[in-house]
Amino acid sequence: MIENYLLAELVAFSENKTLAKTAAKLKITQPTVTRGMQKLESELNVKLFDRQPNKITLTKTGNLAARKAKQLLNANQEFVTQVKNFALTQQTIMVGSTAPGPLVVANRLAKYFDLKIDRTFVQPRDIVKDLQTNQHTFCFTNHETQTDQVESLYVGIEHLYVNLDQFMFLASKRAISFKELQGLSFIVLNDIGPWKQIIQDHIPNAKFLYQAEQDALTEITRYSNFPYFSTNMTAHKPLNDRITIPINDAAATMPFYISYLKTQRKRLQPVFKKLITLWPAESKRS
Repeated sequence: MIENYLLAELVAFSENKTLAKTAAKLKITQPTVTRGMQKLESELNVKLFDRQPNKITLTKTGNLAARKAKQLLNANQEFVTQVKNFALTQQTIMVGSTAPGPLVVANRLAKYFDLKIDRTFVQPRDIVKDLQTNQHTFCFTNHETQTDQVESLYVGIEHLYVNLDQFMFLASKRAISFKELQGLSFIVLNDIGPWKQIIQDHIPNAKFLYQAEQDALTEITRYSNFPYFSTNMTAHKPLNDRITIPINDAAATMPFYISYLKTQRKRLQPVFKKLITLWPAESKRS
């Protein structure tokens, strides 16, 4: 059995090309690297290095060994990560999401179950991988996922609203379209997941003043008349001078699903049943 530290030294040498740089990278002495390389050659019983005066390089066999060593080290790290993540999921439910709205529901759900909520949004392309590696027990997604290992359960919708100054001519409408909001300037929270692209694509000639923090957005909207967005997930009582109006375009309604491993279905059924009862209904016009 080849020890991992020998493989790590081989990989480091293949990437850094010299003994000195390899030693510096690994924070060990140069003689230690030399002894490690000799030991690796001895254990494999093949020539990995071409040794010349003041120079050492990898042979073709050495290059192959370095590539394979890197694969083994990565596989070993993945093994450790998956086992640790799986052990954690047996105690704690790891929750991910592609958008912020469902995390509001997850916060409420945490009163009833042991949840760890990941605040960093999951990229849609990573959903299956994150579930398979036990990084998340389930993920909120705005697209259904069905594979041999993963399935999705529909849980509800998130609907977009605009909050307008009560004296704007549009504020009297019962519902409004994206097109009717053209040319306006909006205060918008930066991390709003897929909603960001939707408002940029559907509101013509609009300006979006993005804010990194919720507190900053709240402060600006309190002392200005800039419109801002909310949803049935994030809805709170609007400021006295604002009117909350639903946007009636199809793109303003986003379905959400819970994606999870099929092997976790039975364990998660009580969680999902409670979650669906906590999912907000559509808000009414203020």
